[in-house]
Amino acid sequence: MPEPLPETAPGPEALCLGEAMIMFAGGPGPLADVEVFRRSVGGAECNVAGGLAALGVPTGWLSRLGDDGFGQHVLRDLRARGVDVGGVELDAVRPTALYVKESHDGRSRMHYYRSGSAAAAMDEQFLQRPEVRDRLARARLVHTTGITAAISTTSADMLERLASEPREFLLSVDLNWRPALWRDKDPESLWRLLKAADIVLIGADEAEVFAGTRNPDELYERLGTKTLVVKDDAHTALVIEPGGRTEVPALSVEVVETVGAGDAFAAGFLAATLQGLPMVQRLRLGHLTAAAVLTAPEDHAPPPAAEVRERLLAATDEEWAATKVGPA
Repeated sequence: MPEPLPETAPGPEALCLGEAMIMFAGGPGPLADVEVFRRSVGGAECNVAGGLAALGVPTGWLSRLGDDGFGQHVLRDLRARGVDVGGVELDAVRPTALYVKESHDGRSRMHYYRSGSAAAAMDEQFLQRPEVRDRLARARLVHTTGITAAISTTSADMLERLASEPREFLLSVDLNWRPALWRDKDPESLWRLLKAADIVLIGADEAEVFAGTRNPDELYERLGTKTLVVKDDAHTALVIEPGGRTEVPALSVEVVETVGAGDAFAAGFLAATLQGLPMVQRLRLGHLTAAAVLTAPEDHAPPPAAEVRERLLAATDEEWAATKVGPA
């Protein structure tokens, strides 16, 4: 039987529920020719958890890992980044998932090895574990993604239960549409999850594939969610909520790698939401944290320094538009 991990920190304010993976990044060239790989930790909810913690939000990550060396590395990495992992369950049978990043012809391609992973075995009973239940009872916000809904039917059932039961926390869901994960599956459970969420984050391009439209007003009407955030890549981010709509242009960024930028945006936006900042500043913090990842080779990166964040959050529209971000 899997054994719970010991408690490491009390009562996180934000919780991220989903998969973590070991990422191996190869050097330039086709995968068949790469001999040396660089190891790091990835996974959408895991990235968001680290981003929230880096912005000063007490954050926990909830999931399952293989009781193996890779799982231990994930735990060490998250602890070092200030994330509470006391709600993580170790599995002595199922492994920690992996993925490999191939960089070839100026593009990155991901190869995933997650079938039968410990995280895919999350189910409704996972939410009833005392280490998880107690954290959920104290949280102000819980964040997950469509990836977790897709990795197994049991994890989809778990999220449906999380979304349908009475709750005190805000539920945030990033669509993170991955067509390969939904092949031969009915995405109706994902639609229900999005409609039950308080905050939905969605990219305009993925919305067009998933929902057949990238029109924010049509998406807002179809989802019926309280707060919809539509990200249009390098152009703009728009929020629609009952009180109206707010739009903030993206920064001019010298891009190194795009993977993980959406997770960083989510971390910035959600941190600012928990801090009660005005909507313009919520979107700006999302753009700032995304820019930090866009200019780094990894799936996550430290946010801009506090003084830089404060200055740009308070900048005029003209100062914001003139800001350019490049690699450190």
